[in-house]
Amino acid sequence: MSQRKSLISHEKNLSQRRQCDLLSISRSSLYYKPLGESNENLLVMRLMDEIHMENPAYGVLRMQDELAERNLVVNHKRVRRLMRKMCINALYPKRNLSKLGKAKYIRPYLLRNLKITRPNQVWAIDISYIPMKKGFMYLTAVIDLYSKYLVGWQLSNSLEAEAQTELINELIGIYGTPEIINSDQGSQYTSEQWVSCLNTHQIKISMDGKGRATDNAFIERFFRSIKYDYIYLSPAKSGIELYQGIKKYIMKYNNRKHQGINRQKPINLYTFENQVQLKSA
Repeated sequence: MSQRKSLISHEKNLSQRRQCDLLSISRSSLYYKPLGESNENLLVMRLMDEIHMENPAYGVLRMQDELAERNLVVNHKRVRRLMRKMCINALYPKRNLSKLGKAKYIRPYLLRNLKITRPNQVWAIDISYIPMKKGFMYLTAVIDLYSKYLVGWQLSNSLEAEAQTELINELIGIYGTPEIINSDQGSQYTSEQWVSCLNTHQIKISMDGKGRATDNAFIERFFRSIKYDYIYLSPAKSGIELYQGIKKYIMKYNNRKHQGINRQKPINLYTFENQVQLKSA
């Protein structure tokens, strides 16, 4: 939708009404400016994000209790609404409660017992709420599971599926096509647009088991690191400041030694192994 709105021009010979008709856009949506959350809600969301990082199994009622311990009395309905807006789900095994119309896009988890031996064999993608001084944004990150190299990332102010597919198409143009992409069962990924995009590139689609905390552990670990090492310590005052700060952090993340890959640097491991594959091909 946002992509189509960006095509509307004030300088064209066609009226805006006619352009909206041709693009199947409601004309009133051009002038609608969504209201941001109140300062009180932003504070609640900021604390909920920290609580979720420490206790990913907490649901609405446990989250409400934790907020009360911090002298914030918040109605459970508001907690539930804000958790949904932040893409926070309690991580524990539970029944599949996916909405009708999305269940057909859910794919099985392909990484169980899979030996990951090379770059571009498996990428993982996820999106996370990022608090700012005033307001918030969403950070999408894509990690190569062999080298732990962050192949790409993107900031956005919405959860629209278009942003996810645009990022993947861009990264494929830079790094080539991965064999598998793993995600959770969020609405961005259980959609026709996401599934069609990956099928077009002949990428195998893998999705976490619903409510499982360990299936996408590496990218969750990255979000935890960036929030504790940068986001919480230095809340950004603007989107530009946030973008520059994340860019700087990810550059350091890719160029520092990681214990999980035998104290190697993700960028070196990713680049070296790719070169070896190209020579042997």
